[in-house]
Amino acid sequence: AWRRIFAVNVDGVFHCVRAALPGMLQKQAGAIVTVSSMWGQVGASCEAAYSATKGAVLALTKALAQELGPSHIRVNAVAPGFVETEMLDHIPQEQREGYLKSVPMGRFAKPEEVGDAVCTLCDPTLSYLTGQTLILDGGLSL
Repeated sequence: AWRRIFAVNVDGVFHCVRAALPGMLQKQAGAIVTVSSMWGQVGASCEAAYSATKGAVLALTKALAQELGPSHIRVNAVAPGFVETEMLDHIPQEQREGYLKSVPMGRFAKPEEVGDAVCTLCDPTLSYLTGQTLILDGGLSL
């Protein structure tokens, strides 16, 4: 299970970036947004493997930002908290309600909000923003 989650969450990001880079390097421009999780920064009880993979994505994002900056390629991450997806559906309702009470915004994120955050990080007017993580957790990690 440990190897599989790393293969999906870390190796998957690596392979996607590697596939996108040749065109960006040729143009000397681009924006890469990785998807991590707030758990990559704060850790989650009983979720060591997941938290470790998402932390690895954040470290990869920072390393790539440094490596690709001279080529004018920006690399940032979005780190959502709880999002209304099938992943959240697997959590028992009572536990979900407990999590919801800890979110200052009083709700979980919608998938569209994560997509909007990714699009924002790709905005060319943010041409000096690189190596950063946008935490989209409704204030949970405050």
